Amino acid sequence: QVQLVESGGGLAQAGGSLRLSCAASGRTFSASAMGWFRQAAGKEREFVASISSSGSSTYYADSVKGRFIISRDVAKNTVYLQMSRLKLEDTAVYSCTAKAGWPSKVDYEYPYWGQGTQVTVSS
Repeated sequence: QVQLVESGGGLAQAGGSLRLSCAASGRTFSASAMGWFRQAAGKEREFVASISSSGSSTYYADSVKGRFIISRDVAKNTVYLQMSRLKLEDTAVYSCTAKAGWPSKVDYEYPYWGQGTQVTVSS
């Protein structure tokens, strides 16, 4: 069992930066892979980034590669998504998620989800 709470969403300018945080609780957190998904209005949820339990391995969607960085602080039970060079198309509700084992890019493989945080990018 893992509880996840996202924060850090809000308004940002195109080309700007925003940092999302995901605070986790639960005994399984330290052994959990973590991920970020997003869902824009009228679209299906899509994979953004994921990270292994140790933080040594990361994976990114092509659309965010080179712009976003996922990281984690195991001691603080927190996962971050540093978003840079934001684009209008990054506007979406961003959700933090967790699963046992190795990271996945498939949403249905993640049993634990946060409530989501809105990110809006304007020009």
